[in-house]
Amino acid sequence: MRNALAIARKELSIYFTTPWAYVVFTAMVGITAFFFVGSLSFFRTINELARNMGWARMPGEYQSFKNLTDGVIAPLWGVMIVITAIVAPILSMRLFAEEKRNKTFELLMTAPVRPIEIVLGKYLGGLVIVTTTLGLTILFPLILSLYGKSESGSALEWSTILLGYLGVLLYGASCLAVGMFVSSLTESQMLAGVITIIVMLALLLVKGLTQTADEPLRSIVGYLSFDSQLQNLMKGVLDLKAIVYVASISVFFIFLTHRSVEAQRWS
Repeated sequence: MRNALAIARKELSIYFTTPWAYVVFTAMVGITAFFFVGSLSFFRTINELARNMGWARMPGEYQSFKNLTDGVIAPLWGVMIVITAIVAPILSMRLFAEEKRNKTFELLMTAPVRPIEIVLGKYLGGLVIVTTTLGLTILFPLILSLYGKSESGSALEWSTILLGYLGVLLYGASCLAVGMFVSSLTESQMLAGVITIIVMLALLLVKGLTQTADEPLRSIVGYLSFDSQLQNLMKGVLDLKAIVYVASISVFFIFLTHRSVEAQRWS
């Protein structure tokens, strides 16, 4: 495990000594801020309308705008998931592809380090960056918590927010694992990133594309869809089945990456 941690530290130093991490941090916060401001503005508009008309006369889809958690933060989860589907592959595409392009992969393979330690080290380094990227957006709930008001006392339901963040983080971890596996198969970072983005967006949106399909295909695809699996967590419901499923995706692709690296070590 010591070797894996050493590789993770090396990966982190690479991330923070190149513009990649800072560009990703800025993009994540900037795009999320844009949608946060828009969501907050829409929330205020709906609440002003409700004060004039009364909540009883408001359409059903606007009832969630009675509190800041459902009206402002919950809509951000969908935005963050889509951004993560792009950001995580961008962060993972260099993990092995860069080593191959720079001709340092062979040196890495001859080092007294087991393939599983190499894979876990690179994954942990990438996971820290993904977690940091997503963690920066906690700024927006904190702003609402400081300045927001609620009749119940607390401006936000933090249990709901933390479960939502858990869902986004699990998805990001899966994106990273898939991206790392694809990166282990090619020396082209761009190709690894594009393939991973396509795969992760497909697994996220596939449920909507198969609504007219026949059973049992529709049920099977619906189960495999990240959108279906993460719905409960995004609503603040602790869904162990969803956690196990998404975590299993990460473990499965870490295993595939290990097999890929091990095969290339002896080829």
